[in-house]
Amino acid sequence: MLIRFLLITACSISGFFISYINFDKSIPFSFIGLLLGLLIALTVIQIEQVIRKASLRIILGGVIGTIIGLLIALLLSYGLRFITNLEKQEIALWIFMLLTCILGYLGLVIGTKKSEEVSFPLLGSLRGVRASDVRILDTSVIIDGRIADICDTGFIEGNLIVPRFVLDELQHIADSSDSMKRSRGRRGLDILNRMQKTIGINIEIIDQDFPKVKGVDGKLVALARKMNGKLITNDFNLNKVAELQGIKILNVNELANALKPVVLPGETMVVKVIKEGKEPAHGVAYLDDGTMVVIDHGSRNLGATVEVAVTSVLQTTAGRMIFSEMKSVVPEKRMQGLNTL
Repeated sequence: MLIRFLLITACSISGFFISYINFDKSIPFSFIGLLLGLLIALTVIQIEQVIRKASLRIILGGVIGTIIGLLIALLLSYGLRFITNLEKQEIALWIFMLLTCILGYLGLVIGTKKSEEVSFPLLGSLRGVRASDVRILDTSVIIDGRIADICDTGFIEGNLIVPRFVLDELQHIADSSDSMKRSRGRRGLDILNRMQKTIGINIEIIDQDFPKVKGVDGKLVALARKMNGKLITNDFNLNKVAELQGIKILNVNELANALKPVVLPGETMVVKVIKEGKEPAHGVAYLDDGTMVVIDHGSRNLGATVEVAVTSVLQTTAGRMIFSEMKSVVPEKRMQGLNTL
């Protein structure tokens, strides 16, 4: 902000004195120069805002395209220098200026639009180091909170990107009239605040937006494609949509499932039957990590602690399900012995 203020002040004062010294020393005319200097400074600030939102590839493509356009304009106007007639020289000057403006503009536009189709060696080397480091957080994984625990363990380090539209969605949820949504939104903001204080983690808020894309999920996919980054999420639908479009996904649910203890068919375990299953004879129990255990012929032992034998394990992106069959009801004395152990 201070640098922008200094730029506006310098341009305004320069415009004032340039007009005062070189053109007309009357104060009203000098104030016109001051206003022109102010206008130039504001234009430069607006250009700077646009450039900040653009990627380095687009900026480099625009610069190269502009240079090529100006060189083509110079080549096309090369023959104009041999004109000796004064009147025709004035026309030739206007033709040169017109060619410079038109081809420079075309080079800038084409360079920025087609930059994604061109491979820059310098960016390629930088991209090889940094592309894998672009990890974008979605709203659901922030509210879930387990990503903060993963960061605390040190398994994830470096920059984590939070787009401005995700932050706006969190704030909108936190301001909801629904108490449940409001608590979820505030939890997400608290999680981000906690992650910012984690050593080795840098939360980067970026203002990149896609006004033509509807929905936060669509914008996340567009951003990941543009930055060649990875999406960190636990949203099943976003996971599928992103995979169809070739976006790399880091799914927290899949990570949690991968870290669950491996259960093989034939192993026995002791669980408590919590409720009936979808089938009349089935009972449902849960392990400490939340894994569902479906027990064949377990519905008649609701509320009891039983010993079951694993028959099969079903692994999905939504979680793991263990299918088992009843062996016996665990006596209360045996349970007390297990608890003592």
